[in-house]
Amino acid sequence: MPKLSVIVPFFNVRQYAPDTLRSLRANARPDFEFVLVDDHSEDETPALLERAAEDLADLAQVRYIRHDKNGGIATARNTGLDAARGEYLAFLDGDDWLAPGYLSGLVAAIEELGCDFVRTDHVRVTDRARSVRRVPVGLRDEVLNPRDAILPADRTTSVDYVSVWAGAYHRRLLERGLLHFTEGLHTAEDRPWTWKLHREAESFAVINLLGVFYRRGVASSLTRIGDARQLDFVRAFDQIIEETAADRDADRLLPKAVRQYCAIMAHHLAEEDKFEPAVARRLRAMSAAALHRMPQDTLDDVLGSMDMDRSARLRRLRRRTGTARGAA
Repeated sequence: MPKLSVIVPFFNVRQYAPDTLRSLRANARPDFEFVLVDDHSEDETPALLERAAEDLADLAQVRYIRHDKNGGIATARNTGLDAARGEYLAFLDGDDWLAPGYLSGLVAAIEELGCDFVRTDHVRVTDRARSVRRVPVGLRDEVLNPRDAILPADRTTSVDYVSVWAGAYHRRLLERGLLHFTEGLHTAEDRPWTWKLHREAESFAVINLLGVFYRRGVASSLTRIGDARQLDFVRAFDQIIEETAADRDADRLLPKAVRQYCAIMAHHLAEEDKFEPAVARRLRAMSAAALHRMPQDTLDDVLGSMDMDRSARLRRLRRRTGTARGAA
């Protein structure tokens, strides 16, 4: 069994994949496994991955898998999880990269702490600018209860830190069904995944290890495109609300889930001009329906605690739709 499996999905990242692959080489060990998943790229990415798989095979264990159709990031990661054999698992995206030796430090830390998973800070890269993004947990190198890191509802917490590639996860989480992503989600796939992990895992720690470089502003990223696939956030958050409502601590946790849903919804509504008109209409209609599906007492409390701009935007949408339903 490999000590660590790193799952790396790729899709049309010919420009950036060489940096990613070089960083894997700089982290390679004979007991590490790199699972390279091409999600049916239409550029030269597959040829790059074929050559890289041969090149890396002298330094680490390598598996190269190519999808016969594009399924999205969640499906590609699931393919990697199904193929991975490691005692520990980690993720990397095909346009990001790692500092040399980062993976060895990651494994050493999670082995020493003995917890279900560890999270790390990361470096956000936008053109030539770099900034550190930190896990919103003050205690470092100490084993904690993941459930305790979900709250408070009105502050940034661990379920807001959805960088799944900034950390490592013990295989027992995979065997418990906690590491697979919701199939078919093209965006926001990390949201229900992070919530499930924090509700159901038993232990985690935040470690002082910096070595993941997240490339922001990639032209092909869905976050930069007014694409209907961005509306997958509704499906993702509906799942969070449903699962959290069934949790033993639903009364405590639902305000956080609803507030997060509202914040993401308001963000997309504020930027609806980037969508084609038909997609923008779908965004408004889906958001309005989602507001009416939420637990209404909790929603009232959340809207009352949000800033005026976001609260007003959501109240108008909720009220307009409610009036139209009443008239009908």
